[in-house]
Amino acid sequence: MNARIDLFGNAVAGSFVKRLTNASRVFEDAVPAATQELVKLRASQINGCGMCTDMHYKDAIAAGEDPVRLNLVAAWKEATLFTEPERAALALTEEATRIADGGGVSEDTWQQVRKHYDDDQAAGLIACIATINAWNRINVIAGTPAGSYVAGQFG
Repeated sequence: MNARIDLFGNAVAGSFVKRLTNASRVFEDAVPAATQELVKLRASQINGCGMCTDMHYKDAIAAGEDPVRLNLVAAWKEATLFTEPERAALALTEEATRIADGGGVSEDTWQQVRKHYDDDQAAGLIACIATINAWNRINVIAGTPAGSYVAGQFG
């Protein structure tokens, strides 16, 4: 299966992808890397982005994440393997990713985020969630196939 458009070979798409990649660097140090991968994986699952689900699973494994935890990201509410800060980040991810469902981000979720993250970290989470949602949409629209990503391929 081939993508509908080459996101790296097309001048307009390539320019946008480059800028989005640079935008991701803004929050690299604000949010723990493991939390970033959990957030990116969960948003990608919700959005049905195979490419990003594949990428963030493999990158997390390469960084030493436990495969059992990654397999339970889709069921994080019922799993006991996530810390309270991770649970707050995952709740924010779900509510922000499903914003079109009408609820937005609940005050309870926001209070949990603020309990565990300072201003810069909370801003980093927001930026991480917004960025992965943009990547998901780009890859879903472009029809980018999943399965061939190699950990660290773009970094």
